[in-house]
Amino acid sequence: MVKLTKFGFSSTGDEVVQTFPDRVKGKIIVITGPSPGGIGAETAISLAKASPALLLLAGRAESKISPLIQEIQSKYPAVATKFIKLDLGSQASVRSAATEINSSVERIDILINNAAVMVCPYGKTEDGIETQFGTNHIGHFLLTNLLMNKILNAGLGARIVNVSSSAHRSGEMRFNDWNFEDGKVYNEWEAYGQSKTANILFSVALAKKLKNKGIFSYSLHPGFYVTDSILADGLARAVAAEAKAGRVFERAPQKTTQQGCSTTLVAALDPALEGHNGTFLWDGDIAENKPPEGATNEENAERLWKLSEDLVGEKFSIKD
Repeated sequence: MVKLTKFGFSSTGDEVVQTFPDRVKGKIIVITGPSPGGIGAETAISLAKASPALLLLAGRAESKISPLIQEIQSKYPAVATKFIKLDLGSQASVRSAATEINSSVERIDILINNAAVMVCPYGKTEDGIETQFGTNHIGHFLLTNLLMNKILNAGLGARIVNVSSSAHRSGEMRFNDWNFEDGKVYNEWEAYGQSKTANILFSVALAKKLKNKGIFSYSLHPGFYVTDSILADGLARAVAAEAKAGRVFERAPQKTTQQGCSTTLVAALDPALEGHNGTFLWDGDIAENKPPEGATNEENAERLWKLSEDLVGEKFSIKD
């Protein structure tokens, strides 16, 4: 295992921010899916303590995000916060949100693609894409690329963080059938795994395309678990996936949301990661058990990029 930082399983988001306050102060930060009680909200609260210039908090319903904004404004009144309406399952909504953000700021220093839907019954987005893949990856792919000029304006050291999951092992990319035969062969955990594999491959692609710009992208497993009843099938699949790879699956203890957001913040802030662009993190460091080769190789990353362009109907290139 490559050990880069002092952070580990029990580290909190506050500890990470306290270690790198100068990498937060005065920054413009976008976070998707910061609903109160979740990792995204904890990420925002920890960042607010170090005086960013602006927090743009993007979610589907202002009523859900307002309590978080009120908490931040109450505790840290000097930190500007703004709600951005964003439904990642609607490409029209993503484009509208990107237009609003682009008109609000000159640069984006950190983009944290945190939002996700999880183990849903079969359905499609309004654009005809399986719900989990369409929301967790395609929505973030489109948003990130529509904001790319503002990220490039931030220049050296800007970061794009894609929150994945250990559940990427439950499903590989189905390049020729991402919609599971229109639901005929659908399994909610395989679909969730596909979307989380896509998050990893997206960071691999971004790292390659942005390497000459000094801009970094990382994916990660936050390690925050929901109830055992929801995860029973997923855990069984994780055990099977590890056995297939010749390893024994060991489920880590459940984290608090503060512990859960710490790896997101390491990905967003820690300068020790700059020599490892595109890597996958776990417990505040480079993951010891790396994702399967199909989730990290550049060929699949480029293949996913092209598929994603086709699904949003727009080509994106980053010029040197």
